[in-house]
Amino acid sequence: MIQCPRGTRDFLPDEMEKRRFYEGRLRHTAGTFGFREVETPIFEDAELFILRSGPNVLKELYAFKDKGDREIALRPEMTAPAIRMFVNNMSNDPKPIKVFYFGQCFRYERPQSGRYREFFQFGAELIGSATPETDAEVIAMAYAMIGSLGLREYKLRIGHIGVLRQKIADAGVPRDRAAEVLQKLDKKLYDEARPLMEDMGVAGADIDDIFSLTETVGGTEVLDRVPGEAGDYLRRVVGFLEAMGVRDLEIDLGVVRGLDYYTGMVFEAEAPSLGAEKQICGGGSYTLSELFGGEKVFSTGFAIGFDRILLAIEKEGQVYEPRGIDAYVLSVSEDVRLRAAEIVAGLRAAGVSADVDLMGRKMGKALKHASSVRARYAVIVGAKELEEGAVTLRDMSTGEQCLVPVGELPSRILC
Repeated sequence: MIQCPRGTRDFLPDEMEKRRFYEGRLRHTAGTFGFREVETPIFEDAELFILRSGPNVLKELYAFKDKGDREIALRPEMTAPAIRMFVNNMSNDPKPIKVFYFGQCFRYERPQSGRYREFFQFGAELIGSATPETDAEVIAMAYAMIGSLGLREYKLRIGHIGVLRQKIADAGVPRDRAAEVLQKLDKKLYDEARPLMEDMGVAGADIDDIFSLTETVGGTEVLDRVPGEAGDYLRRVVGFLEAMGVRDLEIDLGVVRGLDYYTGMVFEAEAPSLGAEKQICGGGSYTLSELFGGEKVFSTGFAIGFDRILLAIEKEGQVYEPRGIDAYVLSVSEDVRLRAAEIVAGLRAAGVSADVDLMGRKMGKALKHASSVRARYAVIVGAKELEEGAVTLRDMSTGEQCLVPVGELPSRILC
């Protein structure tokens, strides 16, 4: 028996219904913020992701040469494709441009709880400006999206990458090696970051100060400890967020994101129910367009790990109940099966979700099947009732049933 590849999954009908339900919540929330959906190819030139993340990303890519000998990669994330799309097609459009996307991504890494080689990402980009107001707009939408899914326990942490970049530059970390250090600090790998900075000639006291900065966490009172323009900027961001109803913010100067293209505000959301691997959302302000041949444009965006946030909802004990269908039509005898087909067709045309017994089951088994597909009603078609132009309508939750004229079926079922 051939199984699906490691790190991928099959989604059965109940699971797909649940996923589409939560996708719908995210799409609806994006629409209320004025964002519009876009879609990019599932594979791109590998160079797009190398320019965005550096050559080390090749270890994680599903990369291959196509029949034209071009280096192609399945997308490992969707920010770079979105900005490539902007440069190619939207750079002259009025700003800001507000887009969102949802799709599959691929990374060759070790599968674990909530992490797969094929995973799904929901994200958004506000392109054209990075100001306290635009940053707050994006954070507020991420906050609203997480809330719309019904997740009860989550934490939103906001920082400013400029503070830490300046700190490590002042300590003597060469500009071209800053990314190495930031990636270690992003993961709080202090035991690896210390010897790395020592090899760069950074003094031990400065290293301690850097570590201390990354552990500067608290409420809005922490902003008083954020120096210079970055502190003023974050205060304005928080002011807009409070005006937009975003509560329980945590200021965390250890939010690094670990990527070179982030330029200012950065933020993450985490769900405690996931344990150590608890991040469900991350983003910030950045510039990427100039790497892909466009003019430099400031943007703010984020991505939600769709699989991880669904796992967090499940870990909280929340259960999605599949909706089922409105009606299941079954025949009492063979001589009324054509009439049953007409009735189910009429229900569907009226907007009723309806199925019909296609297996010729006996009444008891047909009703049992109606229950298994979560039908709200069973429509029992019998010759005697049809002589009166009616059928028997059975409420599957109560067992109560009554005769209903065929023409009134849709209104009775949809009421």
